[in-house]
Amino acid sequence: SLLFTWCFESTVIAWIPCAYLWICFPFYYLYLRYKNKGYIRMSHIFKTKMVLGFILVILCFSNVFFVLWEISQGIPRAPAFFISPAVVGITMILAMFLTQVERMMGIQSSGVMLIYWLLSFMAAVVMFSSKVQHALERGFQEDHFHHVTTYLYASLVLGELVLFCFADHPPFFSKGVNNPVRILIYGDNTEKCLPFLHFCVSDISSVLHAFINILLLSCSLFLEFIEDQEAPSWHGYFYAFAMFLLACLQTLFEQRYMYMCLVLGLRLKTAVTGLVYRKILVMSNASRKTATVGEIVNLVSVDVQKLMDLIIYFNGTWLAPIRIIICFVFLWQLLGPSALASIAVFLFLLPLNFVITKKRSQFQVCFMTHKDERAKLINAVLSNIKVIKLHGWEKTFMEKVIGIRKQELQALKKSQILFSQMVCFSFAPFQIAFVMFAVYTLVDNTHVLDAQKAFVSLTLINILNTAHSFLPFSINAAVQVNCRLHSFFFGHNITIRNGTFCWSKETSPCLRSIDLTVPQGSLLAVVGQVGAGKSSLLSALLGELEKTDGCMTMRDTAAYVPQQAWIQNASVEDNILFGKEMDETWFNRVIDACALQPDLESFPAGQKSEIGEKGINISGGQKQRVNLARAVYQKASIYLLDDPLSAVDAHVGQHIFEHVLGPNGLLKDKTRVLVTHTINILPQVDNIVFLVDGMISETGSYEKLLQKNEAFAEFLHSHVAAEEKAGTGLPASKGRLTEGERTQHGRVSTAPSHRGKDTHQGFITDLVMAGRSVNTSIYAAYLKATGLPLCAYIILLFTCQQAVSFSRGYWLSVWTDDPVYNGTQQHSELRVGVFGALGVVQGLFVSTAAVLLGGVLASHKLFLQLLRNVARSPMVFFEQTPIGNLLNRFSKEMDAIDSVIPDKLKSLLGFLFNLLEIYIVIIVATPKAAMAIVPLTVLYAAFQHFYVSTSCQLRRVEAASRSPIYSHIAETFQGSSVIRAYKDQERFISKNNFLVDQNQRICFPGAVADRWLATNLEFLGNGIVLFAALFVAMGRTHLSPGTAGFSISYALQITGVLNWMVRSWTEIENNIVSVERVREYWRTPKEAPWTQNGKLQDQVWLTEGRIEFRNYSLRYRPNLELALKHINLTINGQEKIGITGRTGAGKSTLAVGLLRLVEAAEGAILIDGLDIAQLGLHDLRTKITVIPQDPVLFSGSLRMNLDPLNQYTDADIWTALELTQLKSFVADLPDQLEYQCADQGENLSTGQKQLVCLARAVLRKAKILILDEATAAIDLETDLQIQSTLRTQFKDSTVLTIAHRINTIMDCDRILVLEDGRIAEFDTLEHLIAQKGLFYSLMEESGLA
Repeated sequence: SLLFTWCFESTVIAWIPCAYLWICFPFYYLYLRYKNKGYIRMSHIFKTKMVLGFILVILCFSNVFFVLWEISQGIPRAPAFFISPAVVGITMILAMFLTQVERMMGIQSSGVMLIYWLLSFMAAVVMFSSKVQHALERGFQEDHFHHVTTYLYASLVLGELVLFCFADHPPFFSKGVNNPVRILIYGDNTEKCLPFLHFCVSDISSVLHAFINILLLSCSLFLEFIEDQEAPSWHGYFYAFAMFLLACLQTLFEQRYMYMCLVLGLRLKTAVTGLVYRKILVMSNASRKTATVGEIVNLVSVDVQKLMDLIIYFNGTWLAPIRIIICFVFLWQLLGPSALASIAVFLFLLPLNFVITKKRSQFQVCFMTHKDERAKLINAVLSNIKVIKLHGWEKTFMEKVIGIRKQELQALKKSQILFSQMVCFSFAPFQIAFVMFAVYTLVDNTHVLDAQKAFVSLTLINILNTAHSFLPFSINAAVQVNCRLHSFFFGHNITIRNGTFCWSKETSPCLRSIDLTVPQGSLLAVVGQVGAGKSSLLSALLGELEKTDGCMTMRDTAAYVPQQAWIQNASVEDNILFGKEMDETWFNRVIDACALQPDLESFPAGQKSEIGEKGINISGGQKQRVNLARAVYQKASIYLLDDPLSAVDAHVGQHIFEHVLGPNGLLKDKTRVLVTHTINILPQVDNIVFLVDGMISETGSYEKLLQKNEAFAEFLHSHVAAEEKAGTGLPASKGRLTEGERTQHGRVSTAPSHRGKDTHQGFITDLVMAGRSVNTSIYAAYLKATGLPLCAYIILLFTCQQAVSFSRGYWLSVWTDDPVYNGTQQHSELRVGVFGALGVVQGLFVSTAAVLLGGVLASHKLFLQLLRNVARSPMVFFEQTPIGNLLNRFSKEMDAIDSVIPDKLKSLLGFLFNLLEIYIVIIVATPKAAMAIVPLTVLYAAFQHFYVSTSCQLRRVEAASRSPIYSHIAETFQGSSVIRAYKDQERFISKNNFLVDQNQRICFPGAVADRWLATNLEFLGNGIVLFAALFVAMGRTHLSPGTAGFSISYALQITGVLNWMVRSWTEIENNIVSVERVREYWRTPKEAPWTQNGKLQDQVWLTEGRIEFRNYSLRYRPNLELALKHINLTINGQEKIGITGRTGAGKSTLAVGLLRLVEAAEGAILIDGLDIAQLGLHDLRTKITVIPQDPVLFSGSLRMNLDPLNQYTDADIWTALELTQLKSFVADLPDQLEYQCADQGENLSTGQKQLVCLARAVLRKAKILILDEATAAIDLETDLQIQSTLRTQFKDSTVLTIAHRINTIMDCDRILVLEDGRIAEFDTLEHLIAQKGLFYSLMEESGLA
């Protein structure tokens, strides 16, 4: 007799190990999550465990289905027969899951799992012995299936127990590395060429994928089997498994094809980004006028992504016709000539689809044009944010950005409305089916619409619709991407040499009849009035200008020092080395010669100190000296120097000339071309070129030109007269660099540089959030921006739409079940009419349009929030945040919010409600299918959760790795002339390649993870199809063919629906990170309010211009030293104050405090008795005019640059131009005031740009004027004329003049001398000279004492 009853063995004994594992699972899983030791790579032991586990699961579920089949054959079986193996099978799946988790968490051997397999083996032994005893007593012939499965089960469990006795390999990664990126294997996408052969292989996969539609044949045969009650049962099971295997085969082909497309897309992205970067390095000045950083960032971010998408779309152009033909052939076989009706409807819809897609692509082009305009303007605003804040122009420029943004969103809205009309083609299956079924049944009464014809036709029509809607997308995507990239790569760009030169073909020559020879090792000075063409001559030597005549040759290597210093976002050391190897001895000599040693000593990290983007955190003098040191360190043969002495103090300039440029300097044996306004160095140069209106007027040595007594002599005599009046700028006599040189403490970052592969992360990198999944508050923020009533309305629309869809399908199933009398079906007209009416009602619910328009609304609100948050940020925020990060938010992230999120949200809602409908259909038709659907859906959720946590983090890391690319592109665009001058293009291309590779290393795991998810999801979906078919086959005796067809046709959709639903959800999770990143700046500190309501109402403020500092101190950041220390002084109204001191003494910081770019650390500033801290920032800044050290112009008309707020008449502007010596220059321009200035005013000289800024100040006539080194780039004669103009125009204003050149402040009422952030001296010129203090020593160094 048996030891235990069969019932006890099958329940209690079999379930003991199951109960043990399920009880341990939550606690053990949590333990594993918190004890991560790094993952273990797949070993042979692990693979064997998983294979045996998979066979055990199949064995358990084969028992379940065998028992269900026996019950369907009328054999009585107790519920325990199928419940027990189902429970054991599900527990086996849990055991495999835990084994995988243990591997991922670095567990080499597991006590918990060993005990489970020991208990399972003991239970298997009991069942095994029972079966053996049963066989001995009654023979093996009875119930042989259960005998075989029991013996196999016991053997496999023994194998698992033995395997779990062995320890696995040690973890591959060290403890503590818990980054989802590490789970995936990196790929190297550095290949330089595009493998088009690879593309052909992808096409082969596509063809195979297209012909896998023999799945339809299985579906048709299965429905025939359901109708034929006499057919043997095994036919049904065979067809069910055939459908499953064919679906799996289709999945493998399709996913392989998609993987190859994505890899090719990544390679294409690398190649195109590299081409764009190389194009930047060879762009002429004419090309640079037509392109800006913002537009190029758009090309690299948005357009290259569209090109990647095109790789997938491309095959649709030739695959679609093949699919369409195949579908029509099948339809003809099913319905005969009635299928021609479907062709007629299709041919009517296809051109309509083309027209709508073409129109939509036009709106897309318009949308992208406005996006580029916005990117261009935002780049200009972010690049010049300091000037905008100084003048209080934030609102004006915000309005301009918002104006362009509204046009952009208007184009997007029209595009989305058209797209929603095109989505009405998702109802094309209904339209084709309705016409075809109506023609088939109404033309001939003998035509019977049975389940096979109806539901196989619907499946074919769905495939037809996919091909039909895919084709126009493919063609238009190709055209759109091609146009934009083509126009960038193949614009007007010519490499030029010397001769007669112009800035672009459309303008008149800026240099004419140039005939110049510079002997090797000589020092050539280039002098002339502002706008004479001095900087243009250097640009011509560099090959930066368009050549119209002549030729130019420049042998050997060149180094270039631009007038406006170009600084990289890197350490001081990296800026100077500029890619060269470190030579300590030479480096130290260069530092000393360029007067940088005192600065380095005061920097927090010395030469390793990081400099912010564009040198934003160091003074103008320090920037210029770093710029010069870079050139000197290169040991080039030729040096082109564009007025490097203009931005430094007189004594520093003297030191630099003696130790670097002069006859005894480091460059004494080099060929030097020096543009200068410093007259006193001219006797020490070898040759002088004097330019007048773009032509060489005279050339020769100093003595020779004086003897000629022509234009140069006249120019010199005017300066001598000016010097007698005000003093000279730089003496020929020797002087020493004093120890007073200081930096402005706290403006240089203490972050050490990390040379090598993480250089781009050395200063300020983009934020990468640590969390794995997106916070629900981000979704709430997006839905709130959309509008909660609109969200509720959208859900209602989708619900109604899907309810009508279900009714339509149900009605069709009832129609196909109509009995046939005398070869005809009754009520065909009624069936057709109701079927058509339900389809029309479904089409009336415009749910897609509501979602897309809601997305536009959300996009508008989120953009406004981002713009306002950035505009309201203080200057320290812009010093710490590279422009690439901000451009990334305004371009790539906003593009995701504009286009991707609404589209994916529409897809998610559509697929979610479709999925609910499919579940309801399957469960209503075959209730037992719920047993398979529920666990498979849970598995879906598990896959999705695991994938999303990984992909979201990958998306964050990828977005952060993208910002350095944009920063590098922006930096290169602005410094391309310097890079070309040094012939250092290869190093910069290598750095760009490195940054792109870093980005691709994160993109690649994302692409692989996508395929992993899709493959797993489709296999699970195929499983649902299998179970639905099996349960229909089992219950065919009580299922009508219509209901069976209804269930199977919907089940066949579930793979695609579930796959795309999870994909849409994942895409939303990945892209909602954009909302998170856009909202990051919502939490950053903001500056004070722009206006204080009621503060200045009903009173006129700032009538006198009296300024009072009361114990005023300022620090740039809370953790740094004071930059200004306890300043106490009073400046009377209309007083003219000169502010001087050595570089970094705090001169510009005083202006920063006065304009509240940085708030006071202690004390207060009072203007006309009112504490400025109580005023709105714009109330304060609009009353003060500042002319900054670096002249800033925006891309746009000259008039817009002079009067951004459009407050003055043309007559006022011409008067201002006359007063600033610009009237004749502007009058000669092609469009005069409407002349288009290039980005950063690149088509004007630095001196002309400075004069435009002066004219802008003259227009405003503010009560307080601050000149911050405002005339540094202007020759002395023009400088004196400007000073005279300022004295007359601002005689009723308080003027603060910050100056390096002491001669420019000699006629001020009083002079303020700063040293190390404190007031050293403050008195009239006479008293300061009498005191013989710091000011007197500065005068001595300048040769004025």
